[in-house]
Amino acid sequence: ERRLSALAPSDGPAPLFRDSRRLLGVSPWLRAPGVILEAVLDSRHADAELAAWSERLAEITAALGWRVQSAVRRDGTWAALAFTAPIDALFTATVVNEWAWIGAATDGARRAVSTLAADEIQLPAALPAALDRLREMLAEEANPALVALAERASSEHVPFFADEEQVTVGYGAKSKSWPPRDLPRAHDVAWSALGEIPVALVTGSNGKTTTVRLIAAMLARAGHTVGFCCSDGVGVGGEMLETGDWSGPAGAKRVLREPRVTAAVLESARGGLLRRGLALPRAQAAIVTNIAEDHFGEYGIRTRADLARVKLTVAGVLGASGRAAPGTLVLNGDDPALLGAAPGHGGSVEWFSTATPSAGLPAAAEMPITLDGAAAYNYANALGAAAVARALGVAPAEIADTLRTFGADNADNPGRLERFTVRGVRVWVDYAHNPHGLAALLAAARRDLEANDAGRLGLLLGQAGDREDEAIRALARTAWTATPDRIVLKDLDGYLRGRTAGEVPTLLRDELLRAGASEAQLEHAADEEDGVRILLAWARPGDLLVLPVHALGARARTLELLAQP
Repeated sequence: ERRLSALAPSDGPAPLFRDSRRLLGVSPWLRAPGVILEAVLDSRHADAELAAWSERLAEITAALGWRVQSAVRRDGTWAALAFTAPIDALFTATVVNEWAWIGAATDGARRAVSTLAADEIQLPAALPAALDRLREMLAEEANPALVALAERASSEHVPFFADEEQVTVGYGAKSKSWPPRDLPRAHDVAWSALGEIPVALVTGSNGKTTTVRLIAAMLARAGHTVGFCCSDGVGVGGEMLETGDWSGPAGAKRVLREPRVTAAVLESARGGLLRRGLALPRAQAAIVTNIAEDHFGEYGIRTRADLARVKLTVAGVLGASGRAAPGTLVLNGDDPALLGAAPGHGGSVEWFSTATPSAGLPAAAEMPITLDGAAAYNYANALGAAAVARALGVAPAEIADTLRTFGADNADNPGRLERFTVRGVRVWVDYAHNPHGLAALLAAARRDLEANDAGRLGLLLGQAGDREDEAIRALARTAWTATPDRIVLKDLDGYLRGRTAGEVPTLLRDELLRAGASEAQLEHAADEEDGVRILLAWARPGDLLVLPVHALGARARTLELLAQP
């Protein structure tokens, strides 16, 4: 909510803190709503700062009468402290956390910065005076009607979630929403009309959006009006309501507040889990598609086990309610990072594996989404989606029928393994964005070329700027395992994320040259659309072009280029 890293120059003292924000629900940090602050510790006094921070926080929350649960994470000089707080005191709780940290910081230059919010709230350093100001803030933020509605929803076993714009009880067609400052009295709500609908959460490193669309298609075949959110937008009943990345809590709430929706499939990406937590309190099923080396170095995540722990946050909303049994957690049995990692959430855990396909499903080669079995990763996505659909009550025949048709039309899964033929050149448009996803895509491309016994391979290659240098180099090494005949390097439109233009392509180029590529095989494009044009001009009939295009605008322009005669 407040990023103050700009308060100190890059060559000056460490910033006061990196981020201070609310957590809306179950998160990798907490099991309930709360707040979190990320700070930069003084390397000389890191242990002392962290201890003082925790002590000051305990002192002030006790003085406010709060009984909190807290969590601390540290990775070098980065540290985060999260704690639970009343749902009608979350904004004030962020200031509480900031006050505790500022008093703990040993660096005088950092402590001198005392502005705690955009409206320039000044909080005294002494505890008694700080408490007086905080109690004023709590009185301003307090919403007894909100608390009463949440408590009644809990006793009625009806889902409850809220933000600054709306307070909602129930899901979709069984929901009702009101503005936070115009809430009904709890006993005036028609509770019998409110409740749950089938809801699935989809997370993992790769295959999330494809899996969302597969589950949504299965639910639609079963007769549901399906709402879904993913990294491409929000859709309800076959209509796209929003475009862009809606794979976080905002997308989930957008779907669950839509009164037409009778079943929901919600992509829950890593970033949203870490920054906000899950917006909803309960789901009937959740899937972790896989765990790949991606986004390392952020939020203290250094290993695949760390990332698996974050993704498995979705299991935290699968518990039983007074009206429903615990939900089903679906996990990829072919992924070593997930084996043995399933938390004890009280419900069932269902594993899927391409080595042991489920009875009653079509063979891989019978599923259009697998390209006659060449795209093995989509076979895994299909098996996982089938397991989730079963947990949501979709009949086996409806699941199998969906898998026999889904993917035959590019419109089934836009931006993911879309296939075109342009003047005799085969073109694949995809979203592969890390070594794991790119390796799977290029393996399918090589199998396709071998099956056709002809043609060269062209590749468009880029990466978002927020990855570490080594992650970018790893992407280049992965690309070279398929020995493309031509590689066009690009910046990702809108994804520089702190790097200068051309910096990522240069890292990719240098690593490709080290891996064995020649200068003649490499070319630099100004942007994604320019890269597509370069490869189309290079290609000849029989060639295969693999185009991982990430920005929605660039994808739209790419499809326009491919449609030209």
